[in-house]
Amino acid sequence: MGRALPTSQRAYRYAKEQILDGILAGGDLISEGTVAEALGISRTPVREAFLRLESEGLLRLYPKRGAVVVPVSAKEVETVLETRELIESFAAEKVSSLAPAVLARLVEELRGQLQEQRRLREAGDGKAFVAADQHFHQLIVQAADNPILLDLYAGLRDRQQRMGLYAVFNDSDRLRATNHEHVELVALLEKGDLAAYRSALREHLRGTRAAVLGFQAGSIQPSTDVD
Repeated sequence: MGRALPTSQRAYRYAKEQILDGILAGGDLISEGTVAEALGISRTPVREAFLRLESEGLLRLYPKRGAVVVPVSAKEVETVLETRELIESFAAEKVSSLAPAVLARLVEELRGQLQEQRRLREAGDGKAFVAADQHFHQLIVQAADNPILLDLYAGLRDRQQRMGLYAVFNDSDRLRATNHEHVELVALLEKGDLAAYRSALREHLRGTRAAVLGFQAGSIQPSTDVD
């Protein structure tokens, strides 16, 4: 039997999941008391969890007044997608020099992911689709066999999850478009057409950018100022 998680870790996971899954939107208020009551714990571990989430840029704390979820800014969207393009383009360049048999195995695994994405899309499971989308791109970065690069990419995971769900919420066609764009990326990777791959990746990320920013424009984001 595994050991129970410390209460502060439980509070951290609970609150973070609410934020990353979009249950709590940017500008929403969250209190220590609400989380403590939901988990049946005291406020002290919740306070510790909130401090940790503040350090990660997900919450802004106001003493004795609770916390506010920090919205995803347009600047954050731009910088995350720029970083993704740099990392994923470089990874594709490394992948293009793999031995044919190794590349073939990667392509086979990616095509298996495409089938799973299609299944999730047809089931309308946006959350699971976003997770599968992240895994798809991570497989390509992982194949570049650069642990430092992979760590840098993993550092974007939380932001990607939050932005990915925003994109899905805003654009009902984004699941289908993403699936089709992934098919194209795999085909270009298999052909070794690096220039075309980079161009397709850039367009793919532009689609994500448009969907995320469209979500923000169409949503009422409450002010994070607390009087």
